[in-house]
Amino acid sequence: MNGKTVLGMVFANVHEEALDSLTAMRTMGSVPFCSRYRLIDFPLSNMVESGITKIGVITNANFQSLMDHVGTGKPWDLSRKNDGLFILPPFNVGTAAMWGNRIDAIYGNKGFLEQSNQEYVVMSDCNNVLSLDYEALFDAHEKTNADITIVGVRAPMPEGIGSIICFDKVEKDGKITEMSLDRTDEGNIFHSVNIVIMKKYLLESLITTAHSKNQISFQRNIIMANAKNLKIYAYDATDAFVGTLSSVQAYYDVSMKLLEKENRNKLFRKDSPICTKERDDMPSLYGHESKFTNSLAADGCIIDGTVENSIIFKGVKIGKGAVVKNSILMQDTVVGENAKLNCVITDKNVNIKNGVELSGAPTFPVSLSKGTRI
Repeated sequence: MNGKTVLGMVFANVHEEALDSLTAMRTMGSVPFCSRYRLIDFPLSNMVESGITKIGVITNANFQSLMDHVGTGKPWDLSRKNDGLFILPPFNVGTAAMWGNRIDAIYGNKGFLEQSNQEYVVMSDCNNVLSLDYEALFDAHEKTNADITIVGVRAPMPEGIGSIICFDKVEKDGKITEMSLDRTDEGNIFHSVNIVIMKKYLLESLITTAHSKNQISFQRNIIMANAKNLKIYAYDATDAFVGTLSSVQAYYDVSMKLLEKENRNKLFRKDSPICTKERDDMPSLYGHESKFTNSLAADGCIIDGTVENSIIFKGVKIGKGAVVKNSILMQDTVVGENAKLNCVITDKNVNIKNGVELSGAPTFPVSLSKGTRI
């Protein structure tokens, strides 16, 4: 198996409720991350690096920002005459109703599946940040002769999102013999990160059957219901950096982990770059009295104050005397002179006036919605 025989499908809206204000006006896939990226960059880049040339992005609502970001797919080499990138909104099933669930979304895009020549389908959500070698996944799927292979990690169960498959019993070769949903055990649990590969005809058959029975849970009615009928295997990705964004708190925690060089090297591997849409801008400017410690900053920033343990996106301006600690400032945020921020997440175009002080805690960061003025 190689990437050209695999069709990619990315779910851009799944688990949006988990990120609350960050997804109020955008899809999960277009949430900004790590100073210059969007969450959809990770599944798209992983797929393209494995040789996949056709990817459908299933979206539901609030996808204007997503379309602006991905465009024709050029940053990922998906702007092609044959195959390429396809945005799949809910406008092709006779009504403009939103997708009710994952089964409805896939069934509504049966035409896209049927018109694709690829033999296999790999599906991914956008709320898991990881750099995965899909070629190794393809090899494992083929070597085990699996019907379905699910990528999983051994880590604490994410809180705030449901319907996560847990692999209760796994044989030495990776075959899953027992599964459950949403276990609450303490400690590490071998669980799915919602990356699944199977043959296209099998997916079409399973989805058609489930849809005809008005079944709504992909995990329960497609995967778990066929545990004894199909050969379902787990692919262990525990060695990779995996960050599951299951809440605003989890978004903050995962982002802060990337201030550690070891974690950044695991996520942003030299042999598997993460591509994104570029915004041409000048290099960031640092004032004579500025201080910048253990932080990440994108292009186009003007920093005249102090920044510690923070992630700064493109176009951010930090005034003289301002102090920003343990915070995430998204694109075009303006921090006035002598303002003080600690454990704060600002969405795009937030304006904080001179002298304002905002302080959260590492376990409870303050989150400001897009366009907020304080």
